[in-house]
Amino acid sequence: MSRRFNPRAWLGTLAAAAVLAGCAAGSPRPTPAELPPNVDLIGVRQAWHAKLAPIDFPLQVHTQGSQVLLATGEGTVTTLDARTGGVIGQVSAGAPLSAGVGSDGTVSAVVTRANQVVALEGGRELWRHRLPTQSYTAPLVAGGRVFVLGADRSLTALDGKSGAKLWSLQRPAEPLVLRQAGVLLAVGNTLVAGMAGRMVGINPDDGGVRWEAPIAAARGTNDVERLVDLVGPVSRQGSVVCARAFQTAIGCVDAADGTLRWSKPANGATGLAGDGQQLYGAEADGQVMAWRADTGERAWQTERLKWRQLTGPLVLGRSIVVGDSTGLVHLLSRQDGSAMDRFATDGSGIAATPVAAGNTLVVVTRSGGVYGYRPQ
Repeated sequence: MSRRFNPRAWLGTLAAAAVLAGCAAGSPRPTPAELPPNVDLIGVRQAWHAKLAPIDFPLQVHTQGSQVLLATGEGTVTTLDARTGGVIGQVSAGAPLSAGVGSDGTVSAVVTRANQVVALEGGRELWRHRLPTQSYTAPLVAGGRVFVLGADRSLTALDGKSGAKLWSLQRPAEPLVLRQAGVLLAVGNTLVAGMAGRMVGINPDDGGVRWEAPIAAARGTNDVERLVDLVGPVSRQGSVVCARAFQTAIGCVDAADGTLRWSKPANGATGLAGDGQQLYGAEADGQVMAWRADTGERAWQTERLKWRQLTGPLVLGRSIVVGDSTGLVHLLSRQDGSAMDRFATDGSGIAATPVAAGNTLVVVTRSGGVYGYRPQ
């Protein structure tokens, strides 16, 4: 018998989803191994620290030149100067958030837990538009429009000045969806979105589907096992976009024509990063892996961060950067995954994939700490 979509059945958090199988079996999550002394091969110093309200939603940090845009759970959108950590501007969306922040450098957009898209500009609210579903993916603001990926795999285009709906694309709903950021980006004049286990290319002018490429197919005998949503962040090199299907596979698609280059089994719950030669990501158990970008064959893997509940990775210089649930930030070698440096924040856990703004590495913690780091 078919079941109607039940919002109350949504998976709660990334951590809960990642350990769901273990919890169902009654086994506790393994304790991470003690880390060896820090090797400090890069020499990173803390340049500044800012304190905001706690982060209790799937935050996506947006960078624009030397500016960093981020939001807190209670709805405040803050722009920081990555050079100093100083506040450039703040504005409230007026309600707790479920997704954000997206921006084109002028207009910023977030989604509230009451399913309202809120557009902000110059410290004021431009408009708000109510969605028929929740969203956990930061809106994409581009070409004078605001695009919103719904938790039910719908896609909505709104006018950037007025908030009027331009078009919407509906997909079949599933019994369960992830409460974490999905895939939504622009590649040339194509809107690329993750819908279930497929990467979909869409005409941004009218919502017409140009192509679909399967990264993974639903498998298993229950709703949890069949959950194959694509998760962000993604790796993009030119027109090639590589993404992860939640705990199922990774794959690369040429967004110019929708050609699937390859897909390989993988068991991770966070997104990918790449440098053109390799892709990097963390598996659900904390193993960090690298795959060849052209074939998907494994290049290396390391278990040094196993069971540490890692964020998505950032490629930065000769290292990849990941944060963990204890508030540590780890820099690993792109060549072989060996440790290069690590540093601590406030111990509350890293809330979002680290980002780079200019020459500053920026990480955000769940308690609202924002840290800027630079090489010594």
